[in-house]
Amino acid sequence: MIANVVFYANDPQRLAAFWAAALDYRVVSYDGEWGDELRAGGLDDDALANRIFVEDPDGAATLVFRHTSVPKEGRNRLHFDVRTTKGRKPTPEELEEAKERLISLGATVVRLLDTEWGPYHEHYYQLLDPEGNEFCLI
Repeated sequence: MIANVVFYANDPQRLAAFWAAALDYRVVSYDGEWGDELRAGGLDDDALANRIFVEDPDGAATLVFRHTSVPKEGRNRLHFDVRTTKGRKPTPEELEEAKERLISLGATVVRLLDTEWGPYHEHYYQLLDPEGNEFCLI
């Protein structure tokens, strides 16, 4: 079972905020008992700012954003397909609306794919998050 999906990021706070907004997840706060425990264990606010947790409100997945000073190079070996609508294909208007929302959050469009894959019609966007990580909007 997968516990977390981890992103290395030059700006983990910015990237965590993007993905939290894009997926309707929540950024985990370091307030309260857990933050107290981490600080008692020797972590200061700078160390905490270098590792940000983003949770699915249903508890299904946690994304972790960890600081790195190494720039991203090349294509991802893994990427997200972000669903526009739940349980069905989006209309073209819904796909466009979702794309525009992600652009307003800091995404960049790479291309629109409108192809056939055997018996399946594929119509989706390939995008980049604010640090250049590829993902698809389906």
